Amino acid sequence: MAGLFRHIAAALLFLLTAASTAGASTYYASDPNLGSARVVFQLNHGDIEFGFFPHVAPKTVEHIFKLVQLGCYNTNHFFRVDKGFVAQVADVMGGRKAPMNKEQEQQADKSIVGEFSTVKHVRGILSMGRYSDPDSASSSFSILLGDAPHLDGQYAVFGRVTKGDDTLRKLERLPTHKEGIFVMPIERIEILSTYYYDQNNDS
Repeated sequence: MAGLFRHIAAALLFLLTAASTAGASTYYASDPNLGSARVVFQLNHGDIEFGFFPHVAPKTVEHIFKLVQLGCYNTNHFFRVDKGFVAQVADVMGGRKAPMNKEQEQQADKSIVGEFSTVKHVRGILSMGRYSDPDSASSSFSILLGDAPHLDGQYAVFGRVTKGDDTLRKLERLPTHKEGIFVMPIERIEILSTYYYDQNNDS
């Protein structure tokens, strides 16, 4: 229950910081900030591949890699899809279906220092959720579905989508409902599995 309140509180702060925007920017796998590592989230609506900015947010990227490699995001879900604004992954402490082992809990419970940068919040960007404390990011993060300049410099950008915009557009077409101020999908958008690979080691 604490985990549920945790990701809802992070989403509340994210929403109150900026109004939803409908603009969309093209994003490219050739972004100069991108490192060679990739993570794939396999959803019940298709796959999304992420690239990361290790020189922009090194501590955040390392933390996300560890969460993925431990399987922490498996059976988690996107609890929020606000078309033109964000699709937000739930905090793994409250969003997973499967129970967590001790090692997963220890990693998921860590907070990461706020690594704020000049990278803009545009469609496809990955941005950490957090509380009012700038150093409270944990495992919840958002994929930008539109440009949100009001978020620039206030949330840690750590990567971007490199493949899977077709999947994001499927998510944006799903039926939603409002719970208070949140726009949430009616059906559960589950992260079935995740995996990590490095393009430099890919044969």
